[in-house]
Amino acid sequence: MSDSNRMNRVDEELKKAISQIISQELHDPKLTGLISVTSVKTTPDLRYARVFVSMIGCKSQKENLAILKKSSGYIRSLVAKEVNLRITPELVFEFDESIEYRFKN
Repeated sequence: MSDSNRMNRVDEELKKAISQIISQELHDPKLTGLISVTSVKTTPDLRYARVFVSMIGCKSQKENLAILKKSSGYIRSLVAKEVNLRITPELVFEFDESIEYRFKN
């Protein structure tokens, strides 16, 4: 099996786990709107995972992103229980600009 297939599988597993955790485990009242994980890109050494999120109907994207970043350690610890990897990557949350871009054009 090629490395890229494996990375795609890891990315998909992480995406599923992180989506579920954000929707069911994060109970921060300041977190508003619908947050969805659009994609996850993991570095080949599995040290970092860039988590791209889109937000619909939120008060402040910046505030939501700050809360996700602050919660990344907690989310990572839950991901470690959910996804069977030797190393659970450090999660780096980023806003997915591509969806916003599609709506504007």
